[in-house]
Amino acid sequence: MKIHEYQAKQLFRAAGVAVPQGIVAKTAEEAATAFETLGGPIAVVKSQIHAGGRGKGRFKEFPEQRGVVLVKSATEARENAQRMLGSTLVTIQTGEDGRQVNTLFVEQGLKIARELYLGIVVDREIGGPVLIMSSEGGMDIEEVAMHHPEKILSEPFDASEGLYPYQARKLAYALGMDANAVRAAEKFLPQICRFFVSQDCSMTEINPLVLTEDGQLLALDGKVSFDDNAMFRHKDLLALRDLSEEEPAEVKAADTGLSYVKLNGNIGCLVNGAGLAMSTMDLIKLHGGEPANFLDVGGGANENQVTEAFRIILSDKNVKAVLVNIFGGIMKCDVIVSALLNAYEKVGFNVPLVVRLEGTNVEKAREMLKSSGRDIITASDLTDAAQKVVKSLGA
Repeated sequence: MKIHEYQAKQLFRAAGVAVPQGIVAKTAEEAATAFETLGGPIAVVKSQIHAGGRGKGRFKEFPEQRGVVLVKSATEARENAQRMLGSTLVTIQTGEDGRQVNTLFVEQGLKIARELYLGIVVDREIGGPVLIMSSEGGMDIEEVAMHHPEKILSEPFDASEGLYPYQARKLAYALGMDANAVRAAEKFLPQICRFFVSQDCSMTEINPLVLTEDGQLLALDGKVSFDDNAMFRHKDLLALRDLSEEEPAEVKAADTGLSYVKLNGNIGCLVNGAGLAMSTMDLIKLHGGEPANFLDVGGGANENQVTEAFRIILSDKNVKAVLVNIFGGIMKCDVIVSALLNAYEKVGFNVPLVVRLEGTNVEKAREMLKSSGRDIITASDLTDAAQKVVKSLGA
């Protein structure tokens, strides 16, 4: 689950992580009032969407308007907000469709001495969290990793013990901080690491983390994602969820008990088991196709779930063929075929459907498909299925 920058900073502040003063604005007039309330000579008006690159992003309706702007008066705040609110911001992470901006965050201007990058993720190889920092704040970390990997520093830390003071000092000195900044880092870095662990985050990113002229470290940005599997421990965080920022099909799938992620291809996939779903997508790509989604119906899907799965897949206008790949273990093949045929009746198919079955009651299931009279292409194995579904596209 992702949240907006202003929400992340509210959580940061509650956890003792230093952030600038900021005010949420839903209207242009609120943005102007926020500027006056902050009381400084400058402020920053920030678009709030679940995507990075907002500062470089531009609006479809106002190509000259950036997603993040510096303003020097309440009038400028109002005028920029009028163009931003309700308009579509396109960034490197939104794709061409962009995202509509419904909320702004007006933040105090700062005298910035340096911009740094900070990120925390779970490193699967070491089996724990790792703090990542770089001197190249404000830049896309992917670009830094590609062209200047030596400028990226990483420090694994114990999830139970947190980041030790000596680790914070080591990073601070490696980044060339002076004595005052090192003391600020000794406080800031362990706090943000505690936040990451205590809130069951999957990713926390501050880009940029700024060092002010008076020696403070402040989170000038905040991007936070939470582990969905841990949300039962953080029901208070569910109130921060913005469904308008999420893919509607993914929301619908989650409500139905399905694991679904929309992709950019044209071959829909319905599979039982996450590992099998990944293998299915790999085979589709190997044979020249592009998967349109990841969809795992799980080991005990019922007819309603299978029907809804097909509805979700076919609601994607880019889907030109569908591959069903089932390994019958807990879920018997004949049960899934019965659900598939019923779903076929209810949903209706206007694209090629390829089905590969293996496992419990597979012979009975194959006979059911054969005698159904439906225009369904059967496959003997996964390679055969991938080849047939790609061929069905006329490729």
